[in-house]
Amino acid sequence: MKIGFIGLGHMGSAMAANLVKAGHHVTVFNRSPEKRRKLVELGAHEAARIADACRGEAVITMLADDAALSSVALADGGIIGSLPRGAIHVSMSTISVALARELTKAHAGAGQRFIAAPVFGRPEAAAAAKLFIVAAGEPAAVETCLPLFNALGQKTLPISPEPAAANLVKLSGNFLLASAIEALGEAIALVSKAGVDRRAYVELLTSTIFPAPVYATYGGLIAANRFEPAAFTAALGFKDIRLALAAAESLRVPMPLGSLLHDRFLRLLAEGGESLDWSALGGLAGRDAGDARAPG
Repeated sequence: MKIGFIGLGHMGSAMAANLVKAGHHVTVFNRSPEKRRKLVELGAHEAARIADACRGEAVITMLADDAALSSVALADGGIIGSLPRGAIHVSMSTISVALARELTKAHAGAGQRFIAAPVFGRPEAAAAAKLFIVAAGEPAAVETCLPLFNALGQKTLPISPEPAAANLVKLSGNFLLASAIEALGEAIALVSKAGVDRRAYVELLTSTIFPAPVYATYGGLIAANRFEPAAFTAALGFKDIRLALAAAESLRVPMPLGSLLHDRFLRLLAEGGESLDWSALGGLAGRDAGDARAPG
């Protein structure tokens, strides 16, 4: 397929590279030219403007937050003003439900199609094309994009004809991940202060009652106090919890644990942890307990 790709951060650069390797005609755009050049060396085409990345059958965006996506999609010279009628905007970012609905309406008004397809997986999964993709939108549009999704992930899970549903599912998933990180941090702090080896404890958990990647990955990071370099920053984790709570408020769904996570992230950021991996959330419990093994 002839496509554009906008947003070449840790996730986006790996995803765009996999699309090039799969044989798609990929035109890339990023505010930082050096990130575009690395993809061009792999065989991608370089776009000097957003509009230049919107000449094909679809354009994929992988951007950090609502503000970044709005500036790319809704501003003058952006995606909606540049994408051909009938073409597809595939938003793979973690954004608010409200923005997903706004984009759905704006694209429909321009005769375009909009799919929300956020992903589960860290940068190493993106590089290995092992992402899980939650896709929502017009079924025919999702079907058209399956060759792209197959190049990016190990499984695509269509969830709804309403794009915003995929973003709600993604936010709910990140809420669960953050909950697991907080719970792991508290449990590790408990046993660690009593003298139990942190790494041995995580190995015990992940080889018995919690044999899941989330516990192995984040438990290992917390046990080792290894929060740099960040694969997913605490600032982005905080953003996702805020978006989950906003969606919950609009639906009148109490999320007391979500409110706790909001305040825990806020404390982490207030202490200068904005650029740490979001698993640093799990390091707070050890500090609260006065455990000398916890990061200071």
